[in-house]
This record gives sequence, structure tokens and C-alpha cells, in this order.
Amino acid sequence: MPVRNEEDSITRSLSSVLSQDYRSDCLEVLIADGLSDDNTRIIVGEISQRDPRVRLINNPARLMAAGFNTAFSHARGDVILMLGGHAEMSKNYVSRCVSILEEKRADCVGGVVETVGQTNVGKAIALAMSSSFGVGGVDFRIGTSKEKYVDTVAFGAYSRDIIYRAGLLDERFVRNQDDEYNYRIRKLGARILLSPDINCRYYSRASLGALWHQYLAYGYWKVRVAQRHPQQMRPRHFVPMLFVSALVLLLGIAPFSDVGLWLLGLTTSSYILANLAASASLARTGNWPLLPFLPLTFAVLHISYGLGSLLGVVRFWSYWGRDKCRNEEQEVLLHEVKHT
Repeated sequence: MPVRNEEDSITRSLSSVLSQDYRSDCLEVLIADGLSDDNTRIIVGEISQRDPRVRLINNPARLMAAGFNTAFSHARGDVILMLGGHAEMSKNYVSRCVSILEEKRADCVGGVVETVGQTNVGKAIALAMSSSFGVGGVDFRIGTSKEKYVDTVAFGAYSRDIIYRAGLLDERFVRNQDDEYNYRIRKLGARILLSPDINCRYYSRASLGALWHQYLAYGYWKVRVAQRHPQQMRPRHFVPMLFVSALVLLLGIAPFSDVGLWLLGLTTSSYILANLAASASLARTGNWPLLPFLPLTFAVLHISYGLGSLLGVVRFWSYWGRDKCRNEEQEVLLHEVKHT
């Protein structure tokens, strides 16, 4: 569990891990803390004193990928589960993942993520993040009624063998590390299985400002994923960037062209109508109090991700074609881990 400044959620998240129905003597929990300056380290330290399965590890790089890689160098298990500080696993999460991996039906297993919020704005964010209009066809977010092989999962359980084959997480990625990694293992022929009877809860951001920063970063770093693995991209990944690009272009043209002004009106009105329709559809499922928050939530999701992608294209323009090989430093580190 790579974490940083998670004092509000770490107890809840850790409790769900320690109450798993999996064999207690076969479970270890490695918390890679990115030098938190809140009470996270104190809380984890107190829990580790009561439960020796919990170990606190320093992550001076403060990034998720570096935290996972450092924790992996200490891990002893044959199954490695990548968890975050905002997640709360169902009681059978580990046992179901291990069972599927032992049956050799997949090399990575994950479940459906139930996104929940604790305020009206947070609940609206959770609804939007669990809808097709909000995030596209991301199966682990919108749910599935049957097992299926997918491109990626959140909070996946990996066999140690596939990690040895694929290498460690790429520490050059500040966000989207697991997205890039899951594509990398699929390139090796590995299978990623999403199972509907494996579930966890993810607590959404509580404000639109926090959501904006979250999805701005997702869009920004998705550009690096696209540069490394162009085949990984799906049409839904480009839609927000194309939408924001069209808005920026038309806003520049509109003052000087009637056609530009007409196209700007058509683009914005079409989006507003689609947004309102999606918001009303979600509110109709017993969430009418959230209707005032949903249109703005969708707009924040789409515009922040699209703007982040545009900024990423500008920032990483010179990186195209420079990512054909894996990071040599990580190859050395993985070699050392294998022989420890």
C-alpha cells in the first residue's frame, strides 16, 4: 500500500485488509509511506504494534510507483496485491483473488470498484465516476454481471511470476502507473480478469476542486502512456482532449467568424444537452437531491481530463519515440530483488 497523508482513511482501509477471511499466517501488509507529514505514520505504527503482519516502509521518493517497487523488494508472498489508501476491500477480496490465480485463469485479478462519497458533492462525484457518460466504458468502475478479461483493473492481485517477467512499475510515471503496467503485462500474453464477486469500496474526492486536480493529472500522464504504448489507447481516451481542443479553437475563431461562432454554439449546446440528460438519468435512480451537483461534476471530469491531456501533449512533445526500452535502472533493481 503506497500512501501519503492518509490519516482520514488509513485506519478504515487497513482494517478491511486485516479482517480478510484469508489465512492470517499467509498475509503480510507493507505500507510504503511517502514521508507523510500528518498522522498517517503514527496511526500505522500503532496498528503495527498490535498486529505484526503490518510493516511500515519509508518511500522517500513520495510517488506511488516508487512506493510499490520498494515494498515489493520486501514482500515474501507469491501473490502481490496493489492497494491504495482510499480503498476498503470486501472480506473475501484476497481469498477470491488467490483462488483465481491458483486456478491459472489469469495472471492479474481485480474486482468491481464501488465509488462512494460522504457529502452531497462527494456522492455526485461517486455517481459520475461510476457512469459511462462520466468515465467511458471502464468495466471496473461501471460494473459487470459476469467475469470478463479486460485491459486493466484497479487494486489488482498479481502473481509474483508475472511481475518478474514484466518488471517493476515505471517510476517516471507520477499517475497512471498501474494503467501502463497492466498493458505491459498484457503484451507478454498475460490475462487480466475482472470478477463481479470481488468488490471494494473507493472513497471519492470530497470537492470539485480536488476532483479537478485528480483528473487533470490523469489526463496529463495518460499522454505518457500513449507515447509508450500507442496500442493501449481506446477512443474514449481521446474524446475529452478533442472536446477541449474544439472549445479552445472555436473560442479563438468565434470573435472573427460567424461560422466559428455557430460551431461554438453547436458544440457547447450539444454537450450541455448530453450532460443534462445523463445527469437526469442518474438522478432518476433515487438520487434527485444530487441533480444540482451532477452537471458541474461531469463538466469538471471531462474538461479537467481533456485539458490535462492537452498540457501533456505540449509538455511531453519531445518524448515521442523515446520509450522503446524499459528503464535500465529498474531492470537492475528487479535483478537484485529476484536474487534476495
